[in-house]
Amino acid sequence: MNAEKPNLESITQIVVLGGGFAGVYAARRMEKLFARRDDVQILLVSRNNFLLMTPLLFEVCSGKLEMSACSISIRTFLRRVEFIEASVQAIDLDRRTVLVSSEATSQRELRYDHLVFALGSLTNTSRIDGSELAFTFKTLADAILLRNHIIERMERAEVESDTNLRRRDLTFVVIGGGLVGVEVFGELSAFMDEVLRHYRRIRRDEIQLHLLEAGERIMPEISEQLASYSARVLSRRVGVTIRTSAPVERITPGCVHLKDEVLQASTIILSAGTIPSPTLAKLPLEKDRRGKIQVDATMRCKQRPELWAVGDCASIPDPDGRPYPELAQHAMREATVVGENIYAAVNGSPLRPFVYKTKGIMASLGYYRGVAAAMGIPLRGFLAWWIRRSYYLLVTPRMPQRIRLVVEWTLALFLYPPLSKLDLNTEREMLRRYAEIERLAREKSAANPKPV
Repeated sequence: MNAEKPNLESITQIVVLGGGFAGVYAARRMEKLFARRDDVQILLVSRNNFLLMTPLLFEVCSGKLEMSACSISIRTFLRRVEFIEASVQAIDLDRRTVLVSSEATSQRELRYDHLVFALGSLTNTSRIDGSELAFTFKTLADAILLRNHIIERMERAEVESDTNLRRRDLTFVVIGGGLVGVEVFGELSAFMDEVLRHYRRIRRDEIQLHLLEAGERIMPEISEQLASYSARVLSRRVGVTIRTSAPVERITPGCVHLKDEVLQASTIILSAGTIPSPTLAKLPLEKDRRGKIQVDATMRCKQRPELWAVGDCASIPDPDGRPYPELAQHAMREATVVGENIYAAVNGSPLRPFVYKTKGIMASLGYYRGVAAAMGIPLRGFLAWWIRRSYYLLVTPRMPQRIRLVVEWTLALFLYPPLSKLDLNTEREMLRRYAEIERLAREKSAANPKPV
């Protein structure tokens, strides 16, 4: 044992925090670069043991995709990286350690020589008073909860005789008219139209869908031409109302308060900006006004060369000094370059700055319609929708996962979306019981240590 300890201490340990696009692809790149190095160990820490394809999330909510189709096992994707399913509890920058823990395991302290922050972002609930009453749309759990809630509202409205309660159950509000908000709104309107045929007592004109945007127009990330097309396509659908220059003042139970109106709705979805992971808030690192870690063009922290940051939690300057946008394509490319730069740093080689030009911006509007700006060329309609779907199919890692996507998309063309709710209470009880069994096992082991 004593003879092995110096070898372990001499190993260069690289810890990646976060299992999203940025974290997983950074670990993947380093896994390949350090494949022949026994003196380098790569660890990836994430609360979930899967990579979530977030652009496909609403298709899970609508029933077009199974959960497994947009969640990819990290262990099968990264075979030479040590994966730890846990949450980050504390980071000691001076001692260069990260304390992690999970419900099923005890705490573990990880030493690092290089630490990569790829913790992503959360929906910003601080802008609007009462935002905790709204649904967010960032995780697989969010999609499942929203799906169950929408189906429950439809079931209630089907048998409800009170006009006011029925109207509230059939009113849906999406707050935020950016790309993500419009995608959620478009897919929601398409989903409602598909499932209405199964609810005989609900008329189409009873469904009310409101998209609220505080700015002067929806989808400020793309050209005004494509944004106007999107608004026209969505506005033609039954029950759809799009309001711009309509900031939400507050949210109360079942109500969205605007400056001059109160919308009564049982379903309120918040898609109004993001904030970096709260884990970063207490770290004494230079951050921008949104709380993102400030790094140089090589994605290295300015004060500490052993720290790196990528993805939504990092403020990475482009050649003009402006931060890169929060897009999956940027996160994947940033991850590749940061992996190469860490490899160069370990070998004492020069680093290269991250320079990337956005290949395009795409959004689905539901009903096989979409908008895209690919290589500066504006596209709309079915072609834009098809390009978006093809792109995410191509960037999905592992061929078995791609085949699964194609099969499920094909089936969705011919089958009605399922309307069964997922029983989350059973899953919660299973997790609670599992954690209890693990706790009892640890206590028993501590009380009866094995003889040496």
